[in-house]
Amino acid sequence: MIQYRNLYADEINRELFKDFIRHQNVTKCWRKENNKWTIKSITFIDDWTEADYKILISCLKHTIITGGFVYAAFYDGILKGFVSVEPVLFGGKEKYLDLSSIHISEDMRNRGIGAKLFIMAKKWAKKNGANKLYISAHSAVESQAFYKKMGCVEAKIYNQKHVDKEPYDCQLECEL
Repeated sequence: MIQYRNLYADEINRELFKDFIRHQNVTKCWRKENNKWTIKSITFIDDWTEADYKILISCLKHTIITGGFVYAAFYDGILKGFVSVEPVLFGGKEKYLDLSSIHISEDMRNRGIGAKLFIMAKKWAKKNGANKLYISAHSAVESQAFYKKMGCVEAKIYNQKHVDKEPYDCQLECEL
């Protein structure tokens, strides 16, 4: 049985992620060329290094400490998914809150965990004054299919900080 709950800064450490499988075998990605979206054959394996885990842990702790939202799914006490939303509104009248991460362990994908986490993120964002979630999302076809299923569309206003950091990510928004 999947259990969902908020995470607290003091429990976020490398041990929490010891059984989390980030692995994603990517074969196709969306790319915007000449102002048109197309699917390209791009093959790579996406996984986290120890350095990536250090950054993730630091970011998630920062999100919580600054008043943001970090919510997780556990199976038999083992972390299997998590989502985070930053606490600072941006985008003027769009009133975005940044969905800074959503990840599901490879062994638990396609079981509704991501949808449940995404819905909880939307509820939290709405309660905290947002009109929309902003998502700078992996361009893999599978990742984009998830966001489309959740009702996301291309963002009206791009957050340049995200574009500069990850130029191949898709910039999305989702109405609350």
